[in-house]
Amino acid sequence: MKITALLAVGALAAVLVTGATALPAAAEPPPPAYDFSDCPALPPGVDPAEWKCEVMTATGSLTLGRTTLPELSPITITHAEGPLPDGGEGQVFGALRGAPTAVPGHHRMSLRPEYGGRSDFYSVGNNLGLFTMRFRVLDPLLPHGCTIGKETPIELRLQRKGDSEWVSQDPPVIRFDAYDDTFTAPRATGCGPLNPLVNHRLGLPSRTGNTIELSAVYTFRTYDTLDIPNAGGN
Repeated sequence: MKITALLAVGALAAVLVTGATALPAAAEPPPPAYDFSDCPALPPGVDPAEWKCEVMTATGSLTLGRTTLPELSPITITHAEGPLPDGGEGQVFGALRGAPTAVPGHHRMSLRPEYGGRSDFYSVGNNLGLFTMRFRVLDPLLPHGCTIGKETPIELRLQRKGDSEWVSQDPPVIRFDAYDDTFTAPRATGCGPLNPLVNHRLGLPSRTGNTIELSAVYTFRTYDTLDIPNAGGN
């Protein structure tokens, strides 16, 4: 099984459920109701009662090259997982949503997370699968296409840090921490004449010293309880 997770990151699902600690006697109130509107349509022929839509929201910190974002804006990742008609494990990506985070020391520059196009949320032990990301570089002086990882997305292989914790059982809400300090940060491209300056200022590309630390909460619902087009997998 996997978890969504971040990065919503998701493969994180199973690890969270199987590795979560017991619900504390005095659990904290659950966060506000999650938004399941990004749940993807199911593959044909699957049983909606056996498929889960998983929503993970994470905050944390990120270092790419010489650039550190100490407080990332919240990132929400949505995906679905469940058994395929042939008995195999299936998963469908839904969406990644995240607001820009200002780059300290860089006037009016910010980075906005985007899905990198590839994910595998099935996890093994503390290994939380694979998730790829890009970061749009936003600045009034830069074209819209200026992106870190546009050609070669950042490949995250998150590791669970410590134990997961059940915050609530109804609805199911699980808290966990994750990190990756082994990934490569690619150069920014699509930045026009300022491309060399952008990469110089951000310290890109960078093969070492890149880190992401996430604190996340995760929830899920089975598709038979959701009003989603093609939820029946037809």
